Amino acid sequence: MRRMSIVLIGYRGSGKTTVGKRLADRLWQPFVDVDDLIVAKAGKSIREIFEQKGEPAFRTIEAQVVKEIAKLSDHVIGLGGGTLGREENRKEIKDAGHKVIYLKCDPATLHKRISADPQSAVTRPNLTELGGGIEEITQMLAQREPLYRAAMTAELDVSHLTPEDAVVYIVRLL
Repeated sequence: MRRMSIVLIGYRGSGKTTVGKRLADRLWQPFVDVDDLIVAKAGKSIREIFEQKGEPAFRTIEAQVVKEIAKLSDHVIGLGGGTLGREENRKEIKDAGHKVIYLKCDPATLHKRISADPQSAVTRPNLTELGGGIEEITQMLAQREPLYRAAMTAELDVSHLTPEDAVVYIVRLL
């Protein structure tokens, strides 16, 4: 029987990396972050890729990385917030048969978490002309949530959960 991986999806700040690392430890599996693999492959930060080459170039590298990680089994994988925006990425993840957990989080909590992360402003681009604030989060969530919901096998609202609590609930969802 083919072994699957657990794929965490959700908006920036929903805890995909933080929860993912703890979940991987709990399950004795490696954690893989798509954004980290993109940065390693490109040799520059996501913000630099967006500024120097544009979002389409970033999304092309991202699609290559998704093709690679979709083949992994017994891993915990954190996707980028916009990874599922491309049909080919959604198909790769779906066809791989992984468990896909949507870490849902309300916009106010996301904004608070993103604002509290000093690395976010340095390494991540704003996604719209709205400049990364609550309006941008609300607008982007409206676009992305239907894609998250279509791809997920389970949803967990992490708005008021600690990362440790989120891990407990995800293990129960498996």
